[in-house]
Amino acid sequence: MLPILYQDAQLVAIEKPAGLLVHRTGLDAGETRFAVQLLREQIGRPVWPAHRLDKGTSGVLLFALDAATAAALAQAWTGDAVRKTYVAMVRGWPPDEGLVDHPLARLPDDARSARGIECQPAMTRFRTLQRLALPLPDRGFDDTRCARLELEPVTGRRHQLRRHCKHMAHPILGDATHGKGVLNRALAALLGTQRLWLHAQALVLDHPASGAPLRIEAAPGPEWGLWAPWARP
Repeated sequence: MLPILYQDAQLVAIEKPAGLLVHRTGLDAGETRFAVQLLREQIGRPVWPAHRLDKGTSGVLLFALDAATAAALAQAWTGDAVRKTYVAMVRGWPPDEGLVDHPLARLPDDARSARGIECQPAMTRFRTLQRLALPLPDRGFDDTRCARLELEPVTGRRHQLRRHCKHMAHPILGDATHGKGVLNRALAALLGTQRLWLHAQALVLDHPASGAPLRIEAAPGPEWGLWAPWARP
């Protein structure tokens, strides 16, 4: 059963577990389980995803329960009417806060390479919540610096947070595409679990039917507590 965070006549929001696709995609043709299918079966009615989360990302995922609401949400997502907040574990110690303003090439669903495809403006705000030092050798040092970040995408480009973190030389840990495989494997062995350390923590928007402000939150799961022993003051 998918954990339901919020439900009314027009909307339903779940806490998506890491490792679950939102819907079918050519990038993972062998996968047979999808959030759309599982939620439809769970609540017994059609659902329309309002946005996407990467397979490895956990957290708040919002659906419409009718086509008109889906259209209203699509319009809200194209502007700045929806505020999204994520948490991530990244390599290194970024500044206390900042803005990544770096255009990104468009990534179609069925292509891994962005080469030769137009770039789009992309911006992400970040804030460092915690700095840590793991007992893993890294580039000649005895430990590996990493940090817990709060990320707020101002725009909504495909894989924006993962690509922006890589751009500022602080890739999200557990990212097989934009991170370092050797470090990811060592980290998985240290923590006893392997995942992309990215979590969609909150969505804030006006309700498409009533216009009332709506905030939906999902705290990071218990596995995020595995980092606690290596926090720096």
